[in-house]
Amino acid sequence: MLAAGRGIRLDPLTRIVAKPAVPIAGRTLIELVLDRLVAQGATDVVVNLHYLPHTITGVLGDGAHLGARVRYSWEQPVVLGSAGGPRRALPLLDREHFVIVNGDTLPEVPLRDLVDAHRRSGAEATLAVIPNPAPDRYGGVVVNEDDAVTGFLPKGSAGNEWHFVGVQVANASLFAPLEDGVPVESVGQVYREAMAARPGSIRAWRTTGTFIDVGTPRDYFEAAHTLGGATEQESIVWPGASVDPGASLRRCIVASGVEVPRDFRADESILLPASVAHEGDRCALRNAIAVFPIVPGARGL
Repeated sequence: MLAAGRGIRLDPLTRIVAKPAVPIAGRTLIELVLDRLVAQGATDVVVNLHYLPHTITGVLGDGAHLGARVRYSWEQPVVLGSAGGPRRALPLLDREHFVIVNGDTLPEVPLRDLVDAHRRSGAEATLAVIPNPAPDRYGGVVVNEDDAVTGFLPKGSAGNEWHFVGVQVANASLFAPLEDGVPVESVGQVYREAMAARPGSIRAWRTTGTFIDVGTPRDYFEAAHTLGGATEQESIVWPGASVDPGASLRRCIVASGVEVPRDFRADESILLPASVAHEGDRCALRNAIAVFPIVPGARGL
């Protein structure tokens, strides 16, 4: 499971916890991901770590309480990327091929079917793709009539019909030649090189499962409401935060460590401890609380 990144698009929430550890629907995002893996029989899990690792290990531990065996692949002093991470983890994985999932997204992918398709095709990597739900927001995968991946497209491109949902099966041999400890990306480097040298080695597996995005604070807010069953106007209050009944909050995210006092008002805002604010941030500081807009650039703080 890939969980080492900084979650830059989710800033400023990721100043408190790593992105996979954000609370959502009474759990954390990474617990929800692991629940889906365990439900499909994937119970031996390796998680790569770099940024704020204690916020992930503190939730998962050894995985026993979640029905899995969880081990960790540590990436220091730099994050190793979507290919360098699996390369570092190879000694722990010890498999000819394995499933790779992002620890910060919630797609619904039938893993057994994906693995079976990978085995039958003889591919080096098989990517689960869905019809691109928003080509103007998400990059795409170019797939030919034989399900071979022939290219990757940036968001907004013509022909951007398929979207990679962050679940794939890959062969260890694809990563083994890489130098351990050197940052390398899969889509941007290793997979492009494999497609050029061995056409058909990277394949797509088409599915129609749901895909819940938690990339930005706005995405996170909507996902938390969808999964938690809250009304659209309710605020999301993290464990370790408190809100006085006399406060007036609408569609806010209140992070751990924040104490919202009586008569405090905020609308569509992210509330963080003032101590995590950076010089140059577009936020208001009130009552030891840094108040950010959920949508960057929005007015009315």
